[in-house]
Amino acid sequence: MAAELIYAYRIMRLPLLDAGGSEIGKVADIVTVAGRPGQPPRVVGFVATSQRRRIFVHSARIAEMNVDGVRLRSWDIDLNPFKKRPGETLIGEQIIDHPLPDHEYVSDVGLEEAHDSRSRWWNVSKVRVAKRSVLRRRPSYRLVDWREVVQLFAGSSAMAAEAARLRDMHPSDVAHIVRAMPLTQRRQLAASMDDERLADVLEELPEKEQLRLIEGLDLERIVGVLDEMEYDDLADLLGEMPQHQREAVLEAMDEEEVEVLTRLLSYEEGTAGGMMTPEIIILGPTDTVAHALAEIRDPDWTPSIAGQVFITQPPFKAPTGRFLGVVFMQRLLREQPSTELRHCLARDVPTVRPDIIDRAVFEEFASYDMMAIAVVDEAHHLLGAVSVDDVVDRMLGSGWRLRHRRQDGAVAELQGVADAPAGDAP
Repeated sequence: MAAELIYAYRIMRLPLLDAGGSEIGKVADIVTVAGRPGQPPRVVGFVATSQRRRIFVHSARIAEMNVDGVRLRSWDIDLNPFKKRPGETLIGEQIIDHPLPDHEYVSDVGLEEAHDSRSRWWNVSKVRVAKRSVLRRRPSYRLVDWREVVQLFAGSSAMAAEAARLRDMHPSDVAHIVRAMPLTQRRQLAASMDDERLADVLEELPEKEQLRLIEGLDLERIVGVLDEMEYDDLADLLGEMPQHQREAVLEAMDEEEVEVLTRLLSYEEGTAGGMMTPEIIILGPTDTVAHALAEIRDPDWTPSIAGQVFITQPPFKAPTGRFLGVVFMQRLLREQPSTELRHCLARDVPTVRPDIIDRAVFEEFASYDMMAIAVVDEAHHLLGAVSVDDVVDRMLGSGWRLRHRRQDGAVAELQGVADAPAGDAP
């Protein structure tokens, strides 16, 4: 029995609902990518308007679609503005009303729900085609299979479509998919990703594989990608680069970035300085709780960094003035917004010197249950912090990413390349 068709034009008039059924926006468009060979185009998400901005809602976050609206699985929503990526096609903006041969045009697109034991999604199944005639007041319609108009959903390239399909997967899962590809396909996929996404994936790969992945990119693109990486991961990657390439990259970067990276590269690998990041939340003692909470809300902070605010005397950029202590997020949530941070300060927190060996850093974390530990110099100036995720990476050893495998099978299904020949893969 054929699945029921859901027409795109009708979906693009529905409200966007949270998990409780309350309206939080309107569906404005549907985002598709080309299917793999022999497979129909697939819906990867929806464009919605919410709080006066266009946002992207991944299809995996949709619980159901019916006449009442498109309902999410949870109450939270990503309000970052929608930005169309290479390989993606918008049904409303690009497909509906698109002209076809013989004076026909696309009137609507029929979607079909599909599912397996783990997830559900929607594919493009049919396209409703209309034709105007001078003898008829109203146009005539016919329903065609997606294969007859597959060129409408082709996108810019197969690898651009692959990159779009991986849009909202966790970077660690994407890294597993990338590692299963032959090197040529890896580089094609890397070229199709935007800078931020590629940087996220690079951070989940061993440094030697990072170098192989970006080897075919030109210097300008490499610098653009590296600008999106965390400083500690970037310093590790630069440390593995051949000297001539490292010098070329540093010469193309901003002076301020080069200064930070040069300082990080000066520390030995097995030390606190070799693990730390200077990108942490640093405020002064007279800043308020409201200010600190506003900083913590920035979605770019990792949970381990956003768990505390480091308080110092000015200047507030590493290396800072004298380090005073830490205000933890839990304390911030219990205080009045106007309270100054000096009244919330935890002064007896552990600190480490940049030249301390990593084993000693591990012991500090184990002893004090910290999410991040301040790294200070001899004058007690704050240089940065070591976060718990970097500690776990170091404790597992450099080869842990090569040994790690997900057990749920979802990655193997999405990659579609698990059986590809790996003649040029490492």
